Amino acid sequence: MAAIRPSNPLALAVLVLLWERPMHPYEMSSTLRERRKEDSIKLNYGSLYSVVESLQKRGLIEAAETVREGRRPERTIYAITETGAQVMVDWMVELLSTPKKEFTQFEAALSLAGALPPEQVIELLGQRLRNLRFHQKAVEAMFEEARAVKLPRLFMIEAEFSAALLTAEIAFVEQLLAELRTGTLGGFAMWQRMHELRRAGVPPEKIEAKLNVEFADELAFAQDEDA
Repeated sequence: MAAIRPSNPLALAVLVLLWERPMHPYEMSSTLRERRKEDSIKLNYGSLYSVVESLQKRGLIEAAETVREGRRPERTIYAITETGAQVMVDWMVELLSTPKKEFTQFEAALSLAGALPPEQVIELLGQRLRNLRFHQKAVEAMFEEARAVKLPRLFMIEAEFSAALLTAEIAFVEQLLAELRTGTLGGFAMWQRMHELRRAGVPPEKIEAKLNVEFADELAFAQDEDA
């Protein structure tokens, strides 16, 4: 099954929709938007057609019939195959049961933040925190609206997960900013000194040598690894 299974979450969404009932691509798109799945799954009409074509080539869905409504162009209605249904189930089981490392852009930026001077990172994280808090208010308003119309919680669980991640990120950025602003983050002085030397025009190899001397204790771990 794994050999024919795609990795795009949109493909899984298409399989689930066709497991419910046969549809044509436009109906798939409108159904996903009506259910606000674009908040959780990257969706655009062009990519949806590509996914549908890929799933058909893999034998996971098939063209069931072609229909024409009035003067509109013909539309192909797709249905899930037996293999597609099994792949959908296996895929869902794996995603729900097995945690996997996901490489987010923010995590990548944090891992490379040393390339920017501390004061700029502080400013940028402050902007991020304001944006996160603004987004959190919008999420809270969405939940209030859902409660007002008595929307069953089943249809909001992905939004609850997203909100939990948002809350955790806000707490993380707040703590990180506090340590950066007070200079108490481990390695902060070394980071600051590196950029001071760069601004002074010191060549990279000399910067490394100076840091090795000035921050010998903090860099002892690197020397242990080299030994």
